[in-house]
Amino acid sequence: MPIEMLKGLPFSVDTWSSKSRTKRHHFLTHAHKDHTQGICIYGSYPIYCSRLTRTLVLQHFPQLDGSFFVGIEVGQCIVINDPDGDFTVTALDANHCPGALMFLYEGKFGNLLHTGDCRLTIECLQQLPLKYVGSPGKEPKCQIDCIFLDCTFGQSPLKMPSRQSAMQQIINCIWKHPQAPTVYLTCDLLGHEEILVHVSQTFGCKIYVDKAKTPECFQALELMVPEILSEDSSSRFQLFDGFPKLYQRAEAKIAKARSNSQHEPLIIRASAQWYVCDDGISDIESRKKGRCDQPVRDIFGVWHICYSIHSSKEELEWALQLLAPRWVISTTPSCKALELDYVKRLFNQHRNFDDPFWQLLGFSMNEDSEVDAETPPDVVEISSSPMAKSNAQDCTGHSKSMTSSFSICRQSHLSPPSKTAPVTLFGRARLGLNGSCFKHEEKEPILPDENAVIRCSDKLEAISFKQEEVVVDAGKTLAVSESSDIRSKESLMHRKTENCIFESAVGLSNSYNPSLRKLYRSMHVPVPRPLPSLTELMNATKRARRRL
Repeated sequence: MPIEMLKGLPFSVDTWSSKSRTKRHHFLTHAHKDHTQGICIYGSYPIYCSRLTRTLVLQHFPQLDGSFFVGIEVGQCIVINDPDGDFTVTALDANHCPGALMFLYEGKFGNLLHTGDCRLTIECLQQLPLKYVGSPGKEPKCQIDCIFLDCTFGQSPLKMPSRQSAMQQIINCIWKHPQAPTVYLTCDLLGHEEILVHVSQTFGCKIYVDKAKTPECFQALELMVPEILSEDSSSRFQLFDGFPKLYQRAEAKIAKARSNSQHEPLIIRASAQWYVCDDGISDIESRKKGRCDQPVRDIFGVWHICYSIHSSKEELEWALQLLAPRWVISTTPSCKALELDYVKRLFNQHRNFDDPFWQLLGFSMNEDSEVDAETPPDVVEISSSPMAKSNAQDCTGHSKSMTSSFSICRQSHLSPPSKTAPVTLFGRARLGLNGSCFKHEEKEPILPDENAVIRCSDKLEAISFKQEEVVVDAGKTLAVSESSDIRSKESLMHRKTENCIFESAVGLSNSYNPSLRKLYRSMHVPVPRPLPSLTELMNATKRARRRL
């Protein structure tokens, strides 16, 4: 459910409630149901949207008054008169679904960009006036004050393929299953018709859509691409509605074909949801979801292709770097904008809440809030919230309460994760215990040296303890380190040790010099075994010597 707009703005975008009705101007980015919820009750003149969006909305809600809508198309810039000052609106292609728009607002309130739902690409950003788009390492000439951003996948690290690449995966998947008598395409969402057109043109076949089961989808396709529709229910390519109970119906289709000794149908789901939702899945399924460059079949027999009409986290970060806005607000309550690295850095820099920018948007610090300049609070409460009280549902179906207070949460874990133990020839290095020391036939105690390294050659040199890691290099170089707070007076190791040389670095572990085996075990590191190829080489050498 989209958020309410800021209190100080004269317009609303994609929200239809008693609060948004008090706004003087209304904007609708596209015709998806989650953006038109409540429009029949709270919709009022004027509603700015594209002509295609208006047509689709009136198909879904014929009770609406069509005169409420004012047309605005991609690339069009209009001036809107308002008692608080005129402002301009520019419509941009959102690359989401047919008729979807982004809106750029310029007025006394500042420069604002509302993306609606979008898939940000270089083509999308090139639509903006050049003054708002920078380049890597160079900020734009004119700064956007705030972006209301679609962060649907802002929490997922998944690198999504382009829509063109995903469509090619669908084509390849069909080519690889020529024996499938029926191809079911779960492309019943507005924004997936491009897939149906591509499939129809590639294979020269029309697609059957059951008008009785999916009337809204049929009406939309009939309006936009009537040439690909078929009335023949025996057509090889058929639309398969994704919900409800997609997997149960898919299993039933496959089981029926097997019971009749027929080839299985091909069921393709083009969506990114399966890839980003990982609740209650096995490790095998999780590994499958890591592959977005090829179709993946799940345990129910459904083939998944990562086709997304929303931006990935990587694309969002890239777009924010070029646009360099002063602030970002997520339009999707399920994801906080603070999940984005750009916004984390922005918040750490943007501590001055007396900035006119915040006052311009209706923000002000609560009087009872105390902010320490050196130690900022974990939560800064700001009045005049951009969110209205509403209830949203998460992916589990539970109700979430969204209060009218807008909190900016300071992230306490912004530092990058600690590095994992290094990988050596014999696997990942083992970590020693804190305070443990390495001892071996004490002779002359020495103090720890920061850069010392054990070399298993003629003599064993000094060793230091610095970080908790052990690195073994084929039995030749052994670097051992631990915490630097080990008492300097503790005896660490003798300076020289005899008989540390072993005959062959590739011999069996039980053929290692006893001192070397003791060396490994004292560090709680398994005595390494050689690679099979090296063992074979050693055995071949021995056989050659015997023949001589």
